[in-house]
This record gives sequence, C-alpha cells and structure tokens, in this order.
Amino acid sequence: MFEDGVSNAEIARAVGVCAESVRRWRRAWEEGGASALRRRPVTGRPPKLDDAQVETVRAALMRGAQAHGFEADLWTLERVGAVVERVTGVVLSRASVWRLLTGRLGWSLQRPERRAVERDESEIARWISHEWPRIKKGP
Repeated sequence: MFEDGVSNAEIARAVGVCAESVRRWRRAWEEGGASALRRRPVTGRPPKLDDAQVETVRAALMRGAQAHGFEADLWTLERVGAVVERVTGVVLSRASVWRLLTGRLGWSLQRPERRAVERDESEIARWISHEWPRIKKGP
C-alpha cells in the first residue's frame, strides 16, 4: 500500500488501526524498506540462570530434599530457592522459582496425600463391613 501511494488515513481504515501507527510504519518503511516492518522477537530481560545452571539445579533437586539437609523429602518453593542459591549463587524470588520449576524444568505441582502412617486398611474394611451397618441401623 505504501508503494502504491495509498494515504495513511486510508491504510489505517483498511487495516483497522490508528493513523499514528501507520505514520510510524511508513517512517520505518521509508528508512529500511519492507524488512523494517517485519516483526522482531521480543528480547525481554535475560534469565538469571543459564542452561548449564538449570541442569545443575535439576540434578540437585533430583537427589531429593533430604539430601540437602531438609527433614522431610518434600519440596516447597522456599526450599527449592535455597537449593538454587546454594548450587548457583543466584537468589530467586518465589515467583521466579515457580517459573523455573514449571517453565524451564517442565515440572508440575504435586501435593502429597494426607494419610496417617498408622492407617490399617484391613481394619478400615472390617469396620465398614461390620460396624457401619450396625451404627447406620440405629437402636
């Protein structure tokens, strides 16, 4: 449309954008041609951990929480953050730890089952088959 001499207002109406956007695009096109209008990847802030550090963290986490001195073999964001700092020297926020785990490592949230260690499945089955029907009937 620029090459055909179409006005900025007509281009804006045809494309459905404001005229200021078209003026900006025309300036870019005049200075750098059609290649100046191509979408460029968004750079953003570089990650705090490089790929080698992420693999070091993965290996450390795979050893389990108890291997890092924690009482239970359960990972929390705070614990993972402490391990990341210990093995890489990089301090991450809770949100960054979450993005590391779910994004770069591809892990997901896993919640442990809340069951008593002393649970006796055979006793529970016996109670359900004998005691519950008796209680349910009532006196």
